[in-house]
Amino acid sequence: MYLSDKTVLITGANGGLGTAVTKAFLEAGARVAGVAKKIQNSDFPHPNFLAYPAELGSAGAARAVAAAVSAEWEKIDVLVHLVGGFAGGKSVADTDDATLEQMLEVNLRAAFHMFRAVLPGMRTRGAGRILAIGSRTATDPRPMVGAYSASKAALVSLVGTIALENKDRGISANVILPGTMDTPANRAAMPGSDSGKWVQPSQVASLLVHLASDQSSQISGAVIPILGGEL
Repeated sequence: MYLSDKTVLITGANGGLGTAVTKAFLEAGARVAGVAKKIQNSDFPHPNFLAYPAELGSAGAARAVAAAVSAEWEKIDVLVHLVGGFAGGKSVADTDDATLEQMLEVNLRAAFHMFRAVLPGMRTRGAGRILAIGSRTATDPRPMVGAYSASKAALVSLVGTIALENKDRGISANVILPGTMDTPANRAAMPGSDSGKWVQPSQVASLLVHLASDQSSQISGAVIPILGGEL
């Protein structure tokens, strides 16, 4: 229960990865504000959990969520940003504008809005943790996923910038780059793949909890791959 004094805001809190992450933070003793488009308190029946149904497609929406959580629990110690999405299957030459905009919206802009919403409070307190989920392809590009890879690479750059800009305020920022995640959505999308090599959400969740703790106060600006059996 070594996060019992922490308030953690988790975006995408009830997704394939989000469910494992939310449970891990609750088990570590944190107060968890879970954000998702469709989420309710009954999804995680725990006294330290509160659901915040919201979309994060605008700066105003992100600020409203951060303000509501801060009003309820006085502070946000940790932001765990899990919101993201995938679209691909075409070369860069054949990728349309809609796909590019979709990837930038869900993988970069939503993160930018949330980071900007929580940073002022963290800077005032002189403490905070910002954690994000990227993708292996952010640093290891693959064909036919150019817009997705570019949006995740931009996220990595953004997190690194935040780490540098706030290193004198007690705020760390780190990003995890998983390989293929063993989630229900990925199993449905890739039924013929060897899921035994995929990354387990529980492994990512455990690392996020560790990075949120005081034991990781000196870890910042890190880009951490978790590749499972696909190394």
